[in-house]
Amino acid sequence: MTKQIETSIRIKASSETVWDILTDFEKYPQWNPFIKSVKGEVKEGNNIEVRIEPPGAKGMTFKPKVLAFKPQKEFKWLGNLWVKGLFDGEHAFFLTAHKDGSTTLVQSEKFKGILVPLFSNMLDNNTLKGFQQMNEKLRELAEAKVLESAFNVVKP
Repeated sequence: MTKQIETSIRIKASSETVWDILTDFEKYPQWNPFIKSVKGEVKEGNNIEVRIEPPGAKGMTFKPKVLAFKPQKEFKWLGNLWVKGLFDGEHAFFLTAHKDGSTTLVQSEKFKGILVPLFSNMLDNNTLKGFQQMNEKLRELAEAKVLESAFNVVKP
């Protein structure tokens, strides 16, 4: 059984600005409503520890393997629930820079395994909302950063 969730958002900021916020994992607890923490050395082939808390659902901590970590382009991991094949998720962030200086962020996850039908409703509701909330907050932060630098605003 397979299922995919995908969200997309256009951000009025460079891919560098978006990437800097997306990969500043230490600050996730301060702003990220969906992914509460990412710990470990984020490098292709490494296992990291990720804590997600979808809105209206129980949070979970898991240890996915980093499949891709390409600055300003792609960050992807593969995690499983308990054992491989039951409920596997390939989570990905893709950034596309545009000529006008904006960036499109695509956040997606492909789910595979025999338990996917059991979690389908939660994925369509809670997980999708979590993606959307994270994308919106990331856009707010990136666009605020652009405004700050444009007006040389110094925050106390």
